[in-house]
Amino acid sequence: MKRVLFLFILVTACSTNKNLKKENVSTKLATPNIVYILADDMGYGDLSALNSNSGIKTPHMDKIVKQGVHFTDAHTNSSVCTPTRYGIITGRYAWRSSLKKGVLHGYDKPLIEDDRPTVASYLKSNGYNTACIGKWHLGTGLQPKDGEKSIIENKGKSNVDYTKNIKDPSSLGFDYSYIIPASLDMPPYVYIENGKAKELPTAYTNGKDANKAGRGIFWRPGEKSPSFIIENTLDNFTRKTEDYIAHQKGVNDPFFIYFALTAPHTPWLPTGEAIGKSKAGRYGDFVTMVDDAVGAVVEALKKANKLENTLIIVTSDNGSHWKSQDKKKYAHRANYIYKGQKADIYEGGHRVPYIAQWPGVIPAGLESNQLMCTTDLFATLSGVLDKPKVENGAEDSYNLWSAYTSNPKSEIREAVVHHSFNGTFSIRKGKWKYTPSLGSGGFSKPKSIQPKKGEVKGTLYDMSKDPEEKNNVYKDYPEIVKDLDVLLEKYKEQVYSNK
Repeated sequence: MKRVLFLFILVTACSTNKNLKKENVSTKLATPNIVYILADDMGYGDLSALNSNSGIKTPHMDKIVKQGVHFTDAHTNSSVCTPTRYGIITGRYAWRSSLKKGVLHGYDKPLIEDDRPTVASYLKSNGYNTACIGKWHLGTGLQPKDGEKSIIENKGKSNVDYTKNIKDPSSLGFDYSYIIPASLDMPPYVYIENGKAKELPTAYTNGKDANKAGRGIFWRPGEKSPSFIIENTLDNFTRKTEDYIAHQKGVNDPFFIYFALTAPHTPWLPTGEAIGKSKAGRYGDFVTMVDDAVGAVVEALKKANKLENTLIIVTSDNGSHWKSQDKKKYAHRANYIYKGQKADIYEGGHRVPYIAQWPGVIPAGLESNQLMCTTDLFATLSGVLDKPKVENGAEDSYNLWSAYTSNPKSEIREAVVHHSFNGTFSIRKGKWKYTPSLGSGGFSKPKSIQPKKGEVKGTLYDMSKDPEEKNNVYKDYPEIVKDLDVLLEKYKEQVYSNK
């Protein structure tokens, strides 16, 4: 009888533990913290775990690759920063917005529409605390001085009244924001916290000319806060992110941090122990600081006892600005084997590293070959939460969550539309990449090519055999060209691509 009673208790305990384990997993799956780290101009080949010939050591990002998933076919929705950021935050291709080419500058008006759902507003409605820290570059609602009708910059000075409230990420679902308006080479050089300038930009910088100061050392002249030190910006944002995480230690509600780095975008200004750390010059040294920032975030999550239930994603807003003179000087290939660079319609402009970890949920060392786009964050997070996606919004976002945790046999995305600096379009479906025009559409020369009579008008590449885009098979597959051209035009005419 005692033996039977003991077995009954043992079975009951095991059953209870099993149920508790299931309940814990369910709770973990329902409400992870989310940290999205967006590097600025970092290429696929910069990570040593993804490029055995990289001249840069990136141990912290390499660890995420080892402990989580990395995507080999991830693309930004544009090959430059402002439109990519728009796509990440809204789940919508930026060429559907008012920005048809190029990027915004520091004094430009907000690009994201007031009534548009964002990743932050969606998560906030699902119980998340939300924060935006770093480079914004999506326009701010700077207000003119009394009596002035314009805030247009004039020789490095503007008509902005920085004592007035500034429309910033807090109007788009972020509970907390600490940003600079645009890239680190664009004025105004001022920190904005929750819609207020931390310090009035009463000083002025003459800027740096890359031709005189050296490759990568460039920023525009303009207004700055007296204590704003350009080379300290990355560390400042990293500390702010660490502090935010530390304050979540005793908080039960989940949090979302959009941590947008200022590196390795120009100006390349590595500091301290990072100087001389790589075999890729100042640029490579600056990438090591990106890696250090990732490591600092992971460590902060550990200290706050939040790491085990946090989904960390690290990617870049476009390819690296690694030019031909850099390739001649260094063996490092920032954009790996891919053609072109930042701003181009070529793969080097928009194929980026994309890595993620969530202990116990994402299998360690998983490699995903799924075609994905940075607009997919919105729908993917709805998949993480197992909640419906917004009805109106996220028009170009697909739920890729299953590809973070397994290797689905079928393709999730029908296609991805690529877009370059000057507004050139391209489309990728399955193994095929079609561009209806010739030239880079960006920074690489020639930017555009007018075909002569009898020559092909565009390019078609079989990316499964030719990821370096060397063999144009446009003439060989006229039916594929026609089908992809029709699909591209369909996406452009529709207001969505995911239904």
